[in-house]
Amino acid sequence: MLRVSSELEGEKVNLRAVTDGSEVQSGVPFQDELIRFAEAALGDDEAEITEARHQVRDKLGDQAVVDAASVIANFQRMVRIADGAGIPLDTPMAVVTVPIRSELGLDSYGTSGNTPALSMPLKILGRIISPFLPALFKQIAKRVSSTEKTA
Repeated sequence: MLRVSSELEGEKVNLRAVTDGSEVQSGVPFQDELIRFAEAALGDDEAEITEARHQVRDKLGDQAVVDAASVIANFQRMVRIADGAGIPLDTPMAVVTVPIRSELGLDSYGTSGNTPALSMPLKILGRIISPFLPALFKQIAKRVSSTEKTA
């Protein structure tokens, strides 16, 4: 979803930065500060968290600190719930995320075992439809927007 939403905004990002940290340039402005803040927030070193938060505030402002902290907390919450409950990806989501899960090595995480393996035809389908997802999501967004305007 991060990749597709970035593409819908006309931005090109490299999501390998999600798993490889600052070793990869993501294309996201202030990547280093945001990664440092996210990693510090997941740790228990108060001084590191404070310094990382101040760096984000100095470079991006107060609202960015709130936004970044909210995103960090939300992702942490979702992952903990899904992992704790053993929630698998449903088949459609597993299919459309084949390429990105492969690219980022997400299937090597232990909790990926909660999702049943896809058949080879479904893996191939995922790779075939992946390039069309941004256009599909753009059409969905347009429909949702026009529905909201008429409601």
